[in-house]
Amino acid sequence: MIFVNLPVADLARSRGFYEALGFTHNPQFSDDAGACMVLSETIYVMLLTHDKWRGFTTRPICPRGSSEVSLALSVDSRAAVNRLVEAGAAAGGTADVNPPEDHGFMFQRTICDPDDHVWEPFWMDPAMSGAAAQEGAAP
Repeated sequence: MIFVNLPVADLARSRGFYEALGFTHNPQFSDDAGACMVLSETIYVMLLTHDKWRGFTTRPICPRGSSEVSLALSVDSRAAVNRLVEAGAAAGGTADVNPPEDHGFMFQRTICDPDDHVWEPFWMDPAMSGAAAQEGAAP
């Protein structure tokens, strides 16, 4: 299982963004300062207000527009990549902050949430990825 914890400036706005991507809200692990968003049985995102975040670390929150981490998320098809990016953009995110990449056997785009956390939905053809890796192509 993975629990990704993200500081957010506006909890309701961020929750709406992640719901638009297909995450569901788990009220059991949520309150006024944090929202547990569930993508699958193994992937959870904890959205934490800046005040709550500061209770976990004294390190500064990265300013908007900086690069802190890129969260790659495997999906089932090229169309699913496009659907996630388009849904995120319609819900207040920023599409394609990095140029889309199409390697034939792999396709990826990026979507930033309202706090500039970068997600990279990608599709990879398992049959082609092995052959391309043997030829030295970068995934």
